[in-house]
Amino acid sequence: MSKNVDVVLIKTNSQKRIYQDLSEDFTGIEPPLWLALTAATLRGQGFSVMAIDAEAEDLNIKETIQKTLEHKPLLVAIVVSGTNPSASTMNMIGASEVLGQFKEASPGTPIVLSGLHPSALPERTMREESTDFVIEGEGFLTYAELLKALKGGKKLGEDFQIKGLWYKKNGKIISNPRAPNVADLGTLPMPAWDLLPMVRYRAHNWHCFQSIDEREPYGVIYTSLGCPFSCSFCCINVTFGGSGIRYRPPQKVAEEIDFLAKNYGVKNIKILDEIFVLKPAHVIELCDRIIALGHNLNFWVYGRIDTVREDLLKKMKEAGMNWIAYGIESGSKKVRDGVSKGRFDQETIKRVVKTTHSVGMHIVANFIFGLPDDDEETMQETLDLAKELNCEYSNFYCAMAYPGSQLYKDAIAQGVPLPKTWAGYSQFSEETFPLPTKHISGAQVLRFRDKAFDNYYSDPKYLDMMMEKFGSRTVEHIKKMCSVKLRRKYAGEDKEVHSNRLS
Repeated sequence: MSKNVDVVLIKTNSQKRIYQDLSEDFTGIEPPLWLALTAATLRGQGFSVMAIDAEAEDLNIKETIQKTLEHKPLLVAIVVSGTNPSASTMNMIGASEVLGQFKEASPGTPIVLSGLHPSALPERTMREESTDFVIEGEGFLTYAELLKALKGGKKLGEDFQIKGLWYKKNGKIISNPRAPNVADLGTLPMPAWDLLPMVRYRAHNWHCFQSIDEREPYGVIYTSLGCPFSCSFCCINVTFGGSGIRYRPPQKVAEEIDFLAKNYGVKNIKILDEIFVLKPAHVIELCDRIIALGHNLNFWVYGRIDTVREDLLKKMKEAGMNWIAYGIESGSKKVRDGVSKGRFDQETIKRVVKTTHSVGMHIVANFIFGLPDDDEETMQETLDLAKELNCEYSNFYCAMAYPGSQLYKDAIAQGVPLPKTWAGYSQFSEETFPLPTKHISGAQVLRFRDKAFDNYYSDPKYLDMMMEKFGSRTVEHIKKMCSVKLRRKYAGEDKEVHSNRLS
C-alpha cells in the first residue's frame, strides 16, 4: 500500500443525487479527464500521486476519506469533475460533503479544490466550503507550485504567492493573479489512466444504441481546449479566462486512442471538445490517423449546425464517429438570437440533420427550454422541431444560470432567484430549479420539459424509427428508461420565489 504520497486527487460521488434512479442503468460514468491530466502532469514533475474516483468505485463519503488517509497525503485535492457547461457545478454536491467531513477527520491536512465551478466562483468557494485553497484556471502550474511550497515547509496560514491560487490568512481570503494557460497542448502528457479504475467506466446509453449491451469499457479524449464562441448560457470558458481555442497535435491524440484501445480494450470514446467540428484541417488529419490505426471504434463528438460540412461528416463516419451532438437549443430563431446562438435558421437545421443522416451518422440533438425569451408557444415550437427532426436521441434541458455564464451574471444583477443548493443546478435531480423567463416561471419550464421528454420518447414515429435502426432490445431499453419518473420538488406549483421574471 502506498503511503506518504505528495497528493491524492479525488473525484467525489454525487451520482444518486444528480440523476436519481436514472443513475442505476442509464447514465454514463465518465473518466475524469482533468483529474487524470493533472495527475500525469504532476507525476511527470517528480511528485508522487494517487487518484480516487469515488463515483466509479461507488464509494460513500466515509469510504472516500478512509481510502484517502491510507496514503497519508501531503495535500488532498478534490477536482470538481466536469468539462462541459452543465457538468461541474452539480458535482459540488459530493465535493462539499467530502470537504466538510474530511476536515473533521484530518484537520491538519491541507486540502485544495479545483475545476470549472471553483474557477467560476473562487471567492464564494473559499468563503463557503471547508477548503484551504482554491485553484482558479487550468491548474497545472498552480498545483505544482503549491506542492513545492508545501514540501518546502510552507504551512497553512502563511503567504502563498502562487499564480492561480486562492487561500486564507488570518481569516482573510487572498487571491493571486491567474496562472497562464498552457500555450502548447502538445507539451502535456497523456492522462494518467493507469491510476483510474478503467474497467468501471460506462458510456451513455444512447452512445451504444447500436450495441446496447456493450457500453463498457469507456474512454474520453480531448483534441482541443476552449471555445471561440460566447453563448450566454455557457460557462465553458471560465476555466480558460476567456473565449478561444487551442488544439492538441493530432498525432498525440491518435497515440492516446491507440493506447486506450490496446491497453484497456476501449471501443466507445467521447471526444469531449466543446466543439470538435470547427477547423477542417484538424478534423481531417485526426480522422485519417484514426482510420490508419485500424481499430473498430465508436466515437461521439460535438458539432455546430453552422460549422459542419458534408465532406467532413463523411470522413468522420469513416473514422468511427458514429454520433454527433448538435446544440440546436430552440425551435425559435428569436429565442436563439437572444442567447447569441442565432446564426442559422430552421431550414439550415433541417438540411444539416438530413445531410448528417445521409452519411450514416446518428444525432444527439440538444434543446433548451426556458431561455430568456421563451414562453409556452416558443417552447412548443422547440418540441415540434425536435419531433420533426426525429433524431436518434434528443436531450431536453431547462435553462440554468450556471456559475460563470452570462445568464448567471444577469440573474445576480436582476435579483432572480437561483438554486439554494448545488443539486438545484442538476437537470435530473429532485431539487432542479431552472430559471424563469421574461414570460413564464421556472416551475412552468420544468413541467414543460418533463412532459416534452415523455412526449418525444413515446411517439410511435420515433419508436418505429428506432426499431428499424437499432432493433427491439434498444427500443425496450428506451421504454424502460421512460418508465423511470423523476421526482421534482419545484415543479408542482408556481410559488412566488419561483415566478420572478427576467426583466
